[in-house]
Amino acid sequence: MARRMCPKLSCPPDFGGECHNGHAFLNSCSLYICLALEQFHDEEERVLWALTFFKSGRAAKWSENVFRQEVDAINALEGTSYHQGGRTVDDYLDNFQALVSDAGYMNPRTPVVKFWQGLRLEIQNQIATMPYGRPADTDPDAWYRAARRIDQARLANEAFQSVSRSAPSTPPKTVFARPSSLSVARLSPVPPLPVTLKPLPPAPSMGTSMDVNTTRKTRSLPPQGCYRCGDANYLVRDCPYRMDVRQLTAEQ
Repeated sequence: MARRMCPKLSCPPDFGGECHNGHAFLNSCSLYICLALEQFHDEEERVLWALTFFKSGRAAKWSENVFRQEVDAINALEGTSYHQGGRTVDDYLDNFQALVSDAGYMNPRTPVVKFWQGLRLEIQNQIATMPYGRPADTDPDAWYRAARRIDQARLANEAFQSVSRSAPSTPPKTVFARPSSLSVARLSPVPPLPVTLKPLPPAPSMGTSMDVNTTRKTRSLPPQGCYRCGDANYLVRDCPYRMDVRQLTAEQ
């Protein structure tokens, strides 16, 4: 059987970033990839192969920036400076996704491994030991959602404990037991004892009571007669004198 001869492929021309050459360069890259698809293992190799033709102008500068950002992001993800530490999962994830985007990882398992390594230890263990619903190792978005749920539950629990510690403690209420019949009998009032009234002793003697009438009888009566002039033959109403002669002098 004769061996099938493959057509000779020509590489796309160099691209300098000119707008009028953009479509032509893209068509050349797409055609070459379709005819030599077996030469590329994944999307990442196809992108890197296309960037090798950015050799001049704005395209070369853009490619240089892309490679520089990619190298910096890969170096950062190989270290520990991107790890979560004391940050929340949301803050950690914002920085992590920017690094993964710059690194250009095409294999979905790689971001999962890097994300898992950067998480706090307790969150790592909770996701890894989930009894059901554990995210797949090739699904970065599922890992992001699971880490967010666990971290939000932790923050809510810490806020609840903080409020509980700051709330004033109320004294325990005193529960009074219902008194039994025996205790009621003991607490019932005792009937008063009978009181015998004794006669009061006689009041001390204050002497013989005074007879008012007797006193009036024994009191000396004024002499009969006129007290104005002193004549005993008539009373003061019959006295011919208008003045008391006893108060007059001899000349008067």
